[in-house]
Amino acid sequence: MPRGSRKHVLDWTSKPEFCVELLQLVEPVDVRISARSSWMPRGHNGADEARLETFGPAVLPESNVWPSLQTWWLAHEAGANTPNWDIALSCEVEGKPGLVLVEAKANVPELGLLGKKLDCAASEASRENHERIGRAIDEACTALRLVNPKISISRDSHYQLSNRIAFAWKLASLGLPTVLVYLGFLGDRGISDAGEPFRDMAHWNEVFAKYAHSLVPNELFERRIECGPATAWFLLRSRPVIQSSEPRLPHSQPIE
Repeated sequence: MPRGSRKHVLDWTSKPEFCVELLQLVEPVDVRISARSSWMPRGHNGADEARLETFGPAVLPESNVWPSLQTWWLAHEAGANTPNWDIALSCEVEGKPGLVLVEAKANVPELGLLGKKLDCAASEASRENHERIGRAIDEACTALRLVNPKISISRDSHYQLSNRIAFAWKLASLGLPTVLVYLGFLGDRGISDAGEPFRDMAHWNEVFAKYAHSLVPNELFERRIECGPATAWFLLRSRPVIQSSEPRLPHSQPIE
């Protein structure tokens, strides 16, 4: 049984009201659901997370960004993946086909500080992918410094945050407007064994600021970022959990 943010994503996407609530969450960005919209996951019975190399062509087949996105991130596709997304929604963003991408957290340790690891015995293909990913994030960082010179995303620190920001920028630079949401689930007392849960919105905002704003300045959030042919938005949001996680029993598995 999943716990932590994984559980809360599946609980939320199981609700019939999920899409309405997500649209409310991303206000004031103009995001609209159409008959063609789709999302992943689809609750506990459709729990797979989205990877853009497969989700994107399936839900936005008229867009030609997907091969470019893949080669921007990876030198060798065999045995490698682009990041998983906690929630991915195809929709209209400011009147154009686009995406809402959600990265969800439920306790402080889920905000990882580490850079991307490379095993000392990694294959040549893995090493080349490692270098390609570093260049991709550096490209995004250079472009976003035209908006705010203090941004310093990197493959070698806060890797998850860095790759999320880089992907949102790249999608918009390829013409697909993208809304990236960092979502804090509040009040999951059942995962206290794994680390301090986010108590309320103020606590989530405070912890995220300490985690992120040395790399991604606060001024880049809650604003439209022009990325050439389309825009990106970085949003910080929170919502109460629907149900707390089951407390972990001795010798049980860690949070998924």
